Amino acid sequence: MTADTLVREAFRFDPYSPATDADPFPAYRTLREDYPLFWCEEAGMWVLSRYDDILAALQDWRTYSSAKGNLVDELPGRAGATLGSTDPPRHDRLRGLIQKAMLKSALEHTIEPLRLAARGHLAALQGRDSFDYVADFSGRVTLDLIFTLFNLPPEGRDEVRDKAVLMTQTDPVLRTKNDAQLAAYRWMADYAEALVQERKKAPGEDLLSNFITAEIDGEKLRDEEVRLTVTTLIMAGIESLSGFLSMLGLNLAQHPDARRALVADPTRIPDAIEESLRFNTSAQRFRRCLAKDHTLHGQTMREGDFVMLCYGSANRDHRKFADPDTYDIARKPKGHLGFGGGVHACLGSALARLACKVATEELLAAVPEFSVAERGFEWIPSSNFRSPQGLVLAIG
Repeated sequence: MTADTLVREAFRFDPYSPATDADPFPAYRTLREDYPLFWCEEAGMWVLSRYDDILAALQDWRTYSSAKGNLVDELPGRAGATLGSTDPPRHDRLRGLIQKAMLKSALEHTIEPLRLAARGHLAALQGRDSFDYVADFSGRVTLDLIFTLFNLPPEGRDEVRDKAVLMTQTDPVLRTKNDAQLAAYRWMADYAEALVQERKKAPGEDLLSNFITAEIDGEKLRDEEVRLTVTTLIMAGIESLSGFLSMLGLNLAQHPDARRALVADPTRIPDAIEESLRFNTSAQRFRRCLAKDHTLHGQTMREGDFVMLCYGSANRDHRKFADPDTYDIARKPKGHLGFGGGVHACLGSALARLACKVATEELLAAVPEFSVAERGFEWIPSSNFRSPQGLVLAIG
C-alpha cells in the first residue's frame, strides 16, 4: 500500500454526515487542493469540487447527463421526466414551455402581495426579544409566495410546507430517503395531480393554469409533466427558496457590518443576495451520470458512473474568487454557481432574487439589529441542500 493510498483512505467526504451539514467548507478545501476528482464511498459516486471542472461539467450535458436524475438521492419517477432531470432535446422542449408559462405570470404582480405578507409576519414580532427566522419569517413568506403564484387552496398550508421540507431531506443513518421522506413525495405528487385535474376543468390566472395552457407550435405539456413540474416547484419554492432566504438571514446575523450597510443603503441588498449565493448557497450538491468514459485529473470515470457536483465548493474556489472565505457584499461575484449553470441553470432564479430582495427590505426596515441567539440552530439533514432547520435570532 502506497503512502498516497494511505492518505486517501485517511480522508473521507461524507455528504450524509451532520458534521458536513454544519460546515462542509474544510472538506471542500481538501477536495479542491488534494483530491479534485475523488471517489466518495459513502455516496457511491465521483466528486468534483473545483470551479472550472464543475462549470465544464454543467456546460457538457453530452458527457455529464441529467437524464438519470439530478438529486444526489433521487426521488422515484423524477429521473428523465422533469426539467432538472432531462437532457436536450427533451429538456429544451420542457424548458421552452415552462418558461413561457412563467413569463406569462408577470413577476411584478408578486411584489405587493409578498411585501404585505412579509410586513404582516414581521408585525407579529413586535415586543419580542427573539424569533425563529425560519418558522416565523422565511418559511412563512415563501409559503405565501407559492400559494399566491399557484392559487392554492388555503386549507392545509402547514401540511404542504411540512411535506415540502421532508422531500428535500435525506436520512443520515440510512444514507438515502427514508419511508417518511418518500411518503411526503408521494403525498405531494397526489396533491399536485388533484390540482392539475381541477385546474384543467376551470383554468384561472395563475402559474398552474399557465403550465396547463402553455403552447409552442401546437405542443403542450403533458399531464404527467405538469404534475411533476408542479410537485418539484412547490418543493423548491417552499423549502429551497426558504433555505436560501434563511442562509441570507444567517449571513447578515453573523456579519453585522454588512447588515448595517444594507440598513443604511437598501439599494445594496441585491449585491448581498449575490454574495450570499456565492458564499453560502443552499443548493450545495447535485449529480450527473456519465454518458461515456471520461478522464480527468489522471483518473478515468466510466460510462454509467455518477458524479457529484459540489456547487458550494466551486463558489469558494480561490482560483475563481479572491479571498473566497470572506463574506463581502461589495464583491459582485460574477459567475457564481448559486443557481447552477449550463442548460440547467435555475429557471426560477429571477423570482428567487425578487422574493429575497423584497423580504429582506422589509426585514431590515422592521428589525435592523439582530444576531444569532446563544441556543443557536440545527441544519436540515440533506445530501443536496444546506440550510437551518430553525434559526433563533436575538433582536437588538
